[in-house]
Amino acid sequence: MAYYDRSSAGDNLARGLGWFSIGLGVAELMAGRSIARWMGMEDKTNLIRAYGVREITAGVGLLALGDPKPWIWSRIAGDAVDMATLAAGMEDNPRAGNARIAFGAVMATTVLDVVCVQKLHREEAYHRSLPVPDYSGRSGFPRPVSAMRGAASDAPIGQDMRTPRILQFQPAQSQAASS
Repeated sequence: MAYYDRSSAGDNLARGLGWFSIGLGVAELMAGRSIARWMGMEDKTNLIRAYGVREITAGVGLLALGDPKPWIWSRIAGDAVDMATLAAGMEDNPRAGNARIAFGAVMATTVLDVVCVQKLHREEAYHRSLPVPDYSGRSGFPRPVSAMRGAASDAPIGQDMRTPRILQFQPAQSQAASS
């Protein structure tokens, strides 16, 4: 598993984009019809709502899961789909100016997504180049094992920690004792 510094510049940008994705997704989901009407793309209302679900999913992935890179790449792919939808929606559209504004906003967000993924890949490459610490001479114990052997032999054991009598080893009784 790769090392992820949750306080790096790339990760901070990814978290910001995660919150942005959630906010945008909720807006697209809840106000899809209004957004579609504003852009002159009323026939794309359900598609905009589906894009909202995609944004929320990417945002949750960025905030809740370890490696943000796949989620940033999903945002970049989603931005490409958004731009294709907006470009197609500008043809024969009386509100094409609003669709162009939305297209510009998606382009600006795409630039942020690309900058973020570059930072994340650069930071990961840096951490991969660091030497791996050598812990082969450590056991994980505070003292050598030989010094600890038998150290707890005189520790009192509570009744609740003892093996119940019925489960303890019972030596076989001789036939004479049982008759």
